Amino acid sequence: MPNLENLKKQAKLIQRWHRDRYYPVAAQIRSTLPRYRHLSDPEVLAARFKLSDAQELVARQYGFESWEALKTGINAMPERSDQVAPSAAIITATAAQLFVSDIKASCDFFTQKLGFVIVFVYGEPPFFAQVRRDTGLLNLRHVDAPVIDPGLRDREELLSADLGVTTEEHIKQLFLEFQAAGVSFFQTLRKEPWGAKTFIVKDPNGNLILFAGPAS
Repeated sequence: MPNLENLKKQAKLIQRWHRDRYYPVAAQIRSTLPRYRHLSDPEVLAARFKLSDAQELVARQYGFESWEALKTGINAMPERSDQVAPSAAIITATAAQLFVSDIKASCDFFTQKLGFVIVFVYGEPPFFAQVRRDTGLLNLRHVDAPVIDPGLRDREELLSADLGVTTEEHIKQLFLEFQAAGVSFFQTLRKEPWGAKTFIVKDPNGNLILFAGPAS
């Protein structure tokens, strides 16, 4: 069962992140605590956020309505005599990192053209952001100069990200959606020798992003 002392430390860490204006925690607060859901990231970080707020956030993440309910729930759990060592850690998500020259312009491209939503934007001025569509995550990192030679990237088809799509019909639908939005394609929809249908989008910074359906 969860350890109450560890949960207290977790709440203090979340409060410290808020105090230090660590942008990723703003999305966590907004998605978990209803009273913050109408606020932007900067507004969440500028709002008052007490330890009790952080404790409520932790409690809700564990399925309890309040910190007191969490404490009561933990205390009510019977001790098990057959405790075993924790299982191995499981990686639950990955996010490719794209290098871009303008965070705002890149966020606009992914949200307005590709249908992503902004998870967070970090920095003043912003130098890091994350965008999401369904379970696909992309990190955007500002750089002043290209990290990869553009000619080499195009010639060797050096991909920056590879995003899977559920079905063959959905990959076609997605391609048509992007086409209607005026997206620039490095490669249009085609069937690969191994059976998958794929296409490649080129973002404003030249990053090549592969979208692939399952092999048939």
